[in-house]
Amino acid sequence: MRKRIGYVLGSMSLGLALVLSGCGASTDTPDTSSATESTASNTATSGENSATGNVDPQETVDLTISAAASLTDAMKEIETNFEAANPNINLNFNFGASGALQQQIEQGAPSDIFVSAASKNMNALVEENLIAEADQQNLLQNSLVAVVSADRADEVSTENDLTSDTIKTIAIGIPESVPAGTYAKEALTNAKLWDQLESKLVQGKDVRQVLQYVETGNADAGFVYKTDALTSDQVKIAFEVDKTSYTPANYPVGIIEGTKHRTEAEQFYTYLQSPEVLDVFAKYGFSIPE
Repeated sequence: MRKRIGYVLGSMSLGLALVLSGCGASTDTPDTSSATESTASNTATSGENSATGNVDPQETVDLTISAAASLTDAMKEIETNFEAANPNINLNFNFGASGALQQQIEQGAPSDIFVSAASKNMNALVEENLIAEADQQNLLQNSLVAVVSADRADEVSTENDLTSDTIKTIAIGIPESVPAGTYAKEALTNAKLWDQLESKLVQGKDVRQVLQYVETGNADAGFVYKTDALTSDQVKIAFEVDKTSYTPANYPVGIIEGTKHRTEAEQFYTYLQSPEVLDVFAKYGFSIPE
């Protein structure tokens, strides 16, 4: 009888061990059905993101634009519009006199796009193979005007009025590096007034500095672009210089041959020539070459 009880208890212990062993095996076995469902779900989500354009953002590219100082206000508006439509591209502007910008590019300063206020500066870079002939285009045209401070608007209406004793200083851009200064010298020379007025001249490093000289009273008159004159309520346009007396003030744009961001540079180059951007330039007083 005692053996029978021992046998029964042994059988019960063995059965319990097998049950526990079975439970343990079930607990340790991975739930492959759940993993499969998760993978399928992730794959579907990835497919949905791709289909809706919800992908990883592109790497940001910085473009350097070397542009004539007279383009400052228009370019700031264009910058805002372009970057809003192209969040992966940052525009960094280097404004200055076209001659100075040309020299910087020749000396290897980083630049992707050049917008000059004179064809001669663009042509020089094309001749030096720093800009390809096919990668430059005449973009805009400007006009030269003489300005005086707002309280002296009645004193000057022609070039000859600049010879008056009441006009002691006349500001122009440095003729060798500032296109507006080159055009002013050309116009005054053709009017046979350059030699007579030369002793009155003060020179500015770019057209914006010339404008500032007149605004602050450091010059009684000055030669600037019409677009610059329209930005200030401290000066008045005394007269518009005869366009036949100086070389047309064309503004060509070109892609620098050594740009490291060719695709983005071409994108901005094309954008500058679009109707919507040309309308912005027109708002600031530029005209579009025929």
